[in-house]
Amino acid sequence: MKQRVALIRTLALKPEILLLDEPFSALDFQTRLIVSKDISDIIRKEHKTAILITHDISEAIRLSDKIIVLSNRPATVKNKLNISLSGLDSSPLSYLEAPEYSSYFYNLWEDIRYEEN
Repeated sequence: MKQRVALIRTLALKPEILLLDEPFSALDFQTRLIVSKDISDIIRKEHKTAILITHDISEAIRLSDKIIVLSNRPATVKNKLNISLSGLDSSPLSYLEAPEYSSYFYNLWEDIRYEEN
């Protein structure tokens, strides 16, 4: 509920761009799915641009139109990937069944898999 209230408060200011830095990290999986869908719906309805910073590959695929993968420090762009999932319905996990999902996941995993800490 706090995440929803914070977003509504922010949207009341009518920003052109929203920065969402790990907005769902403190939530359990079920709540994460519900809140992320709510926020995604609001952003699309309001025609807002949002920059989502996340370490969750699945979350990035589910919520993004474009993913930019950065390297460790100093950060450089390692990959840019346009996301388009087909066959989505209103169920919260339908993105997992999209034919493109596993390919996106694999490509992103390969980008970060061997990154040095």
